[in-house]
Amino acid sequence: MSLRLQFLLFTTLIHVVLIALAAQLRTTNVPLFIGSEVLLLISIAVTAQLYRGFVRPFQLIAAGTAAIQAQDFSMKFVPVGQREMDQLILVYNQMIDALRHERVSQHEKSFLLERLIQASPAGILILDFEGRIESANAAAARFIGQPASALAGQILAELPAPWGPALATLAEDQPQALRLSGLATYRAHAAHFLDRGFTRRFIVLEELTQELIKQEKQAYGQLIRMMSHEINNSIGAINSILHSFQHYALQLDPTDQPDFTQALDVSIARNTQLANFIANFAHLVRLPPPAPRPTDLHALLRGIARLLQPLSEERHITWHLELPAAPLMLDLDAQQLEQALLNVAKNALEAIGHDGNVWVRTTLSPPALTIENDGPGLTPEVRQRLFTPFFSTKRDGQGIGLTLVRDVLLAHGFRFRLETNEAGRTAFSIDF
Repeated sequence: MSLRLQFLLFTTLIHVVLIALAAQLRTTNVPLFIGSEVLLLISIAVTAQLYRGFVRPFQLIAAGTAAIQAQDFSMKFVPVGQREMDQLILVYNQMIDALRHERVSQHEKSFLLERLIQASPAGILILDFEGRIESANAAAARFIGQPASALAGQILAELPAPWGPALATLAEDQPQALRLSGLATYRAHAAHFLDRGFTRRFIVLEELTQELIKQEKQAYGQLIRMMSHEINNSIGAINSILHSFQHYALQLDPTDQPDFTQALDVSIARNTQLANFIANFAHLVRLPPPAPRPTDLHALLRGIARLLQPLSEERHITWHLELPAAPLMLDLDAQQLEQALLNVAKNALEAIGHDGNVWVRTTLSPPALTIENDGPGLTPEVRQRLFTPFFSTKRDGQGIGLTLVRDVLLAHGFRFRLETNEAGRTAFSIDF
């Protein structure tokens, strides 16, 4: 039974008793009966006034409680002129103002944090209490290669390699470097925060590819320029002296002249080869920015296939050009991209050796290219060192072919990867 109902019952009972007593005076003492009736009416009026003053605070408390329960912090009360009531209203209004300010502040901070996370160039994965991915920003989805909606609910170990194994074993406050296919490099850092008193983890992924490539090019560029300067100066002087020696051949015995001339020719040729060797590295360092023009990628690929056709026939390697009939027009530097694709195609032929196949496929929407071969697959050790300057699996390789490919494609802003697929074929893929 509510307190208001108890008050009503109590006052009603008292006034019923008073009415009954006053009725007894109606026949015995009329003046006293009239006086008691007047007092009774005054008592009823005073009781009604007290009831309104007594019930109003409960009504205000009930209304305020309902507003707080509904999280409506905009409702405030106006003072009614009663000291106790006005004190209650003042305290309530101050509390509502504080709650509203705190709520707006928390909402603004939460909104700002959410916008910062989404706009951050670093990938951020937020995990739930069970270690599953609760949310991922756009950068994390781009790094991992899956949309944020697909990442939600996954366990870290279920992510594609090498993300899954690396992130699943990532310890807090111990950043770990991840290198993907010898090209993309990331730094992963795990930490935690408190949510409703319980610990939750989050992971920050920072891309280091461009920074490392820039530092790498600065380092080997300076080395190559120094080597090129010293070697070219020496080779120029040595070749000049060797050419001068050729004039002395006529002064030798006729039987010695062929050996003398051949030795000079071999020395000059070797010096020239060494100069060309250094020039290849210098060209890699001085790669100019691309000059994009509308280019038909299909025509470019057919030209490369025709160029390598004699070598392919000699090695019994078959080309399969699976190209749509419509041209694939792209804005790119045709000369640079042709050189890059030629290196990729030559690597495919060398990987096969003899008796194999090369598949060249494109898609129009989205524009993409895949050059696939059925030669031996890539080992994990080789994958980690792909696109590294001066690294080559060939005995006489210079290790600049894939580095040139990397620099050309990155300068164009194209995404690419080199990997062995589930069918055991090695595929170089480019997303334009």
